[in-house]
Amino acid sequence: MSCIPTQIQLHQKSRTLELTYASGLHETLDAEYLRVNSPSAEVRGHGGQGGQLPTGKRLVGIENVEAVGNYALKITFSDGHDSGLYSWEYLLDLCQHKDRYWQTYLNKLASINGSRD
Repeated sequence: MSCIPTQIQLHQKSRTLELTYASGLHETLDAEYLRVNSPSAEVRGHGGQGGQLPTGKRLVGIENVEAVGNYALKITFSDGHDSGLYSWEYLLDLCQHKDRYWQTYLNKLASINGSRD
C-alpha cells in the first residue's frame, strides 16, 4: 500500500486534516491529535529522550499545510508550532493507529494531572 495520500484537505473551521489513500483508507485527523503527536524534537525529544508532553491543545487549529519535497508535510499550528515534518509514512501510521495513540496520550496526560484545556 502506498503511504502517499491521494488527497489532502485542510478544514480550518473544524480544525481537521482529511487524508484519503488509494487503498480506500479515509481518515480525518484533528489538529489537537496532530499537534500532540508532532514528530518535532520538542515533543519527541532528541533520539526519543527528553520530549515534553503537550498540554492545553484542545482548541489548537491548523494555520497552514505545505508539502516538503515528495516526502512530508509541514503543518503550522495556531499556537505557533511548526517544527517537525510529518513524513508520509508517519501520517499513515497516525491514521492507522489513531485510537491507540490517542488513548496513550490521554493516559500520559492523566498520569501528570495534565489538561487538554
